[in-house]
Amino acid sequence: MAEPPEDGPCPRQTVRQGDGGRGESERALATGLRTAGVRQGDVVIATKQLPMGRSAANIPRTIGDRISALQGYPIDLYQIHQPWGFSSVESEMREMAKLLRAGKIRSIGVSNFSARQMTRAATALRAEGIELVADQVQINLLNRTIERNGVLDTARELGITLIAYSPLHAGILTGRFHDDPAAMRRAPLPRKAMFGRARDLDRTRPLIHELGRIADAYGLSRAQVALNWLINFYGDTVVAIPGASRAKQAEENAGAQAFRLTEKELGRLEELSR
Repeated sequence: MAEPPEDGPCPRQTVRQGDGGRGESERALATGLRTAGVRQGDVVIATKQLPMGRSAANIPRTIGDRISALQGYPIDLYQIHQPWGFSSVESEMREMAKLLRAGKIRSIGVSNFSARQMTRAATALRAEGIELVADQVQINLLNRTIERNGVLDTARELGITLIAYSPLHAGILTGRFHDDPAAMRRAPLPRKAMFGRARDLDRTRPLIHELGRIADAYGLSRAQVALNWLINFYGDTVVAIPGASRAKQAEENAGAQAFRLTEKELGRLEELSR
C-alpha cells in the first residue's frame, strides 16, 4: 500500500504502490497517470511483494496480475516487502532475478532488511549478474537507527540506495502536534503508538523550533526543511517517500528540493535530533 499521509510533501518524481488490493491500487495508479497525461518514463513506479506466509515460488505467480493492472506502465522497482518469507533470501532473489531477465521488472529492491539481510540479498543477486538497488527503511530526524545498526554503512559499501519511508515521522516533524498537543489524542492509533506521549513532544520541541526558524527564513514549511535535511544529509544514499492525501501536499514536492540547507543548518538539525 502507499505510505500513509504525513501532512508533508514528497520529493522526487516517484510513485509507489504496495502489495494489497488485488491489483486495485495498481489499476487506480495507471488510470490516474494516464488521465493526467503522464507518460512512461516521467515517473518511477515501485511496488512490493509481501512474503509473509508465502514461499519464493509465489513471486512469479503474481507478477502477471501486477503488470496487467498497470496497463502498460512498467514496474521500475520490485521489492521484497519484509524479510519474513517461508523461503530463504537467496531463493527469493533468484526468483526476482528471473523476473528481471524476462523483462517483467526493471530493478530489484528489498524493504526493512537489516544490514546482514541486505548483504545476503546483494550477494545472491550478484551471483546472477544483477545488482540490488534499494532497501526501504524508516529514516528521519527522529529515527536515525540506520547510523547505528550498520544499514547505512552497508548500503554505502554496496552502492545501494536507501528509500526513507515515514520521513516526517508520521507527521510529527511538521510540528502540528507540537502546536496543538490535543491533536495527538485525535490521531490514528499507529501515529499515537509511534509518538504519542506529551514528554516526547517536550523533548523534541527544540528540534521543531529550529525547523520552524529555518523554515521562516526560507519562506517554507517545517516539513520541507525536514525533508531537505534528509535528502541532503546522507548524500546520494538516501531518497524520501512521504505520503500525501491532498493536492496541496503534493504541490509542495518541488519546494522540498528547490533549495539546499547550508552545512551549518544541516549540522544544527543533526545535533538537535540526537
